[in-house]
Amino acid sequence: MSGTAPGPRQFTHAQAVVLMVAVTLMWSIAGVVTRQLEAARSFEITFWRSFFTVASLLVILPFVQGRQVFGKILRGGPALWISGLCWSVMFTAFMVALTLTTVANVLVTMAVAPFLTALLARIFIGHRIPARTWLAILLAGGGISYMYGAQVSGGQLAGTLVAFCVPLASAINWTLTQRSHAAGQDVDLVPAVLFGAVLSSLYTLPLAWPLQASPHDIGWLALLGLVQLAIPCSLAVACARVLKAPEISLLSLLEVIFGIVLVWIGAGEAPSATVLVGGSLVIGALVVNELVGWRQRA
Repeated sequence: MSGTAPGPRQFTHAQAVVLMVAVTLMWSIAGVVTRQLEAARSFEITFWRSFFTVASLLVILPFVQGRQVFGKILRGGPALWISGLCWSVMFTAFMVALTLTTVANVLVTMAVAPFLTALLARIFIGHRIPARTWLAILLAGGGISYMYGAQVSGGQLAGTLVAFCVPLASAINWTLTQRSHAAGQDVDLVPAVLFGAVLSSLYTLPLAWPLQASPHDIGWLALLGLVQLAIPCSLAVACARVLKAPEISLLSLLEVIFGIVLVWIGAGEAPSATVLVGGSLVIGALVVNELVGWRQRA
């Protein structure tokens, strides 16, 4: 392979939409796969998924971007390194949360990411938040509060709080990316994903030791590293070059639906009434906010 590679392919709008649907389906398999594991638990699950993500991206990235991609990481500067740190928090908190609470709780909690991003962008970049988004944030906050209140007595609050680290790190990541773009210094998110997976592997290995995963578990976790993280994250970045932010936000909600349905069918884990009510408020607020904003811009 030569040291250079052609620029990334530009998809048509229809191709990008179809790919984003496929991306959300691949993202959504984490819950049902985690429920198939025999011996691996908590930090060991996170370590193996991150490890196989690193292994996969070390093959995918040079093929797509050429060998110079590794130089991009070394020369990426503070923005790329902080972005990688955010990715590592997302990778770790997501998998640990899945071992502490239900898949539905985790996915619904993650759905507040666009609202947290809007708030942080308002604070650190000065982006104006429309009245409709403020209302949506209040509704989504009410839905999450309702879920949290019911879980205080149910023993699952810790898992949901860990899951909340995912949208928080995501909001910091995207705010950083927007700020860097405004300053004329775009962050290449795919190398940042690789750096984040390396970090996640490094600081979860001591917590996972001694490793107890069976060969059965290793197979499932290798599937997660490649199919649930490395491939869809690479495709999502490519789709983001074509699709507008509201389209990405709306299509990403399919992960919540797919994930809950898959774990319900594949592991018999039905969502509670509390999650259905709170989740409906969160997702409904996001859908209405994005559709209204999209229509106003059109």
